[in-house]
Amino acid sequence: MKIKYTLLKQDDNTKARYGKIETNYGIFETPMFMPVGTKATVKGLSVEEVKDAHAGIILANTYHLWLRPGADLIEKAGGLHKFMNYDGPILTDSGGFQVFSLVKNKKKDITEEGVHFKSHIDGSKLFLTPELSIQIQNKLDSDIAMSFDECPPASASYEYLKNSVLRTIRWAKRGKDVHSNERQSLFGIVQGGAYQDLRKLSATETVKLDFDGYSIGGVANDNESKEDMYKAIDYSVPYLPEDKVRYLMGVGEPIDIIEGVIRGVDIFDCVLPTRIARHGVAFTRYGKINLNNAKFKEDFTPLEDDCDCYTCKSYTKAYIRHLIRNNEMLGARLLSIHNIRFLIRLTEELREAIKENKILEYKAKFIEDYYGKNK
Repeated sequence: MKIKYTLLKQDDNTKARYGKIETNYGIFETPMFMPVGTKATVKGLSVEEVKDAHAGIILANTYHLWLRPGADLIEKAGGLHKFMNYDGPILTDSGGFQVFSLVKNKKKDITEEGVHFKSHIDGSKLFLTPELSIQIQNKLDSDIAMSFDECPPASASYEYLKNSVLRTIRWAKRGKDVHSNERQSLFGIVQGGAYQDLRKLSATETVKLDFDGYSIGGVANDNESKEDMYKAIDYSVPYLPEDKVRYLMGVGEPIDIIEGVIRGVDIFDCVLPTRIARHGVAFTRYGKINLNNAKFKEDFTPLEDDCDCYTCKSYTKAYIRHLIRNNEMLGARLLSIHNIRFLIRLTEELREAIKENKILEYKAKFIEDYYGKNK
């Protein structure tokens, strides 16, 4: 079946929403943080460890899986769920972000038909169209597929962004026309930079195509300012239907998740928790900490006293620092487990705050702790 979103409660003072998503693999509450499994794995973790972090939906990357091992092989394996042994919902992005990061000459390589670019693996010439992106995702058999959109940088001109928005709308229709997996939901993507009229144009025209959910893109492409990120959300959400999921793409800083929820966003994803883990950095209630620092050499306490993750229940900062300093893989794995659980716990707490109409109080307390006491 296709996913179904139900709004259960809206905060009295903000646009924050508490809801549920019904999927082929169960019902999951929102707001939700989704770990990223780019190449059919959340980097360094087993699916059991991902589940133990209470993850619901996880992500995989269409571009990377298209190149290796190939959509045909994954289809032959029985689809992405069986291939990676994950019996939970999976979202595949369109590959658009990766493709556009590889484009060298936008005027030449981005055409109405699709995008010409070179493989990051061997430099071979590739061509990806809206239709092909959807056909690949149909074969991957994810629960949610994303429309193929253009991902222009925030620094692009108004004229370029407008043309890009119109092209993305045309591409969205082309992709929807070839979408053939009846079990798979298809999301449209809203673009338009930090321009209110372009966000309105993108959102209203995309909604007319009647997708199963909607995402807000263009907020993690080119080091956008937080102000522009929040504008993009504010300018998009009013035109999205209340009975469909709202997804903010590529956002994982705790304060940005909170701000996104307050503005009416339901689900988030980001590679940040595992990326910073590989550099020895952990999220905590009182800000990020770097386990490479000498002050943790004899710190025999967990990363967080009240955290229920496997790492915090089992190991100390001193031990994790020892692993990181000696380039032992277990160090990055343990920090990844904690960081993913931290962001999932954050969204769990946000759900409770929405139920109690206390999300603004929650935000104030979080900022006081995260940016105050440990700085």
